[in-house]
Amino acid sequence: MARLEDLPIEVLEQALVLLDPIDIAQFSQTCSAYHALVYGDPEDQHLWRELFLRQPFDDPRKCLTSLGRPLSTIDWRLQLQRVIRARTVLTTLSVCRPEERCQVLQTLIDMVTTTPPVNLPQEVDLSMNQVWATVMLRNSTLIEHEEWDLSSEERQLRARLHTYFGLTSSDFRYEKRTTSRMFVYAMRNYKYDNDFGPFMMDGSGRVNWVHLRAIHHVMSLHIVPTTEEAAAAEYSLFPMSMPWTQSILKNWINLDEDPDWAGVTGRWQCSFCFVDHRELLVFNNFNSSDNVPLRNEVFEDPNFDEVFRSIYVELRVLGTEADPDHPGRPRINFGGSLDGHAIFVGSVRLTPDNQIRWHFTSGEQGNAIWSSEGVQIGSIRSKYGILGAWTTVLHDRHDPVGPFWLWKVGDIDEHGPVLL
Repeated sequence: MARLEDLPIEVLEQALVLLDPIDIAQFSQTCSAYHALVYGDPEDQHLWRELFLRQPFDDPRKCLTSLGRPLSTIDWRLQLQRVIRARTVLTTLSVCRPEERCQVLQTLIDMVTTTPPVNLPQEVDLSMNQVWATVMLRNSTLIEHEEWDLSSEERQLRARLHTYFGLTSSDFRYEKRTTSRMFVYAMRNYKYDNDFGPFMMDGSGRVNWVHLRAIHHVMSLHIVPTTEEAAAAEYSLFPMSMPWTQSILKNWINLDEDPDWAGVTGRWQCSFCFVDHRELLVFNNFNSSDNVPLRNEVFEDPNFDEVFRSIYVELRVLGTEADPDHPGRPRINFGGSLDGHAIFVGSVRLTPDNQIRWHFTSGEQGNAIWSSEGVQIGSIRSKYGILGAWTTVLHDRHDPVGPFWLWKVGDIDEHGPVLL
């Protein structure tokens, strides 16, 4: 009778790639020869490549990073091991060790931001990475587990992944919506230290994903109906959820050669929220001190009203400035108009943590009144758009604040706007 060890290596490898990666790990522990076959030569990754490509994921060779560049190297073994460990944690949360939670979250973030680009906005070409991650997150409480003592890093990673994912069923609970509104409308969260936007208060310019997650929550519940049916849905598919985070790159354009690498030129919808200024001041105790408790009863009043408005603007690139820290991604300066009247002036550039940051001022009759700071969500040129916060250009202590969402709805050519 033929024994397993008598099989040629090539035949044995063909059998192994049919197994689940966890089964292969167990197989490698049966003897030193099989361990050497699976893990022996770190330079020979053909077994791990074939094993990876049999999983329901995107082929990394066809993927781009969140900034629109191909992967420089692919460690098939390491990538697969990280994803399979994330799968195990998502399936059985109790096996997750506290010291690995950040790595699991980062693995999932890397996975959903390293995807094949979509050629045209109207095309439906879903990323397998994102489909897999969405299904797994939908059936897990990883991004909402309330019993863990979270580190600052973990809180940021979890908020970032949640922002990409979209809405969970618990996001429809009124008390959670109130918590997000309290964060978004708290004047103490807007200072010169964070440029009056969703950035860290240390002056670094790094993104504060906890702030962006709260903005996403507030804006999303003006898009998705807050009904029992919506809350009970398996997944809320809308323009601020996972499938909209993919890059839109027509004909795989090389963004290193395109001055408008962020896809600024086009017709955009700008939606924003605000509350009655008197109620805002009462909630903030007139912004007298950061240590005074906020008065959340303002948002619990049955008569409370949060206004949601949208305008459409046409943006065009005015020029670029080299960014030595980010070759191939210069600062983009742009201007915008509404009904032929110039009201937008701004710029797009990369943050120190390689996120795409938007800044613009807007107003009337040539006067800048409002100042906005935002971040592109997902990969470069994604349909998801930009989430951020607005206030006045004066930045006075009692000035209003609120969230906004800017997303592209059409291109502009020599004949005018073209809807996507």
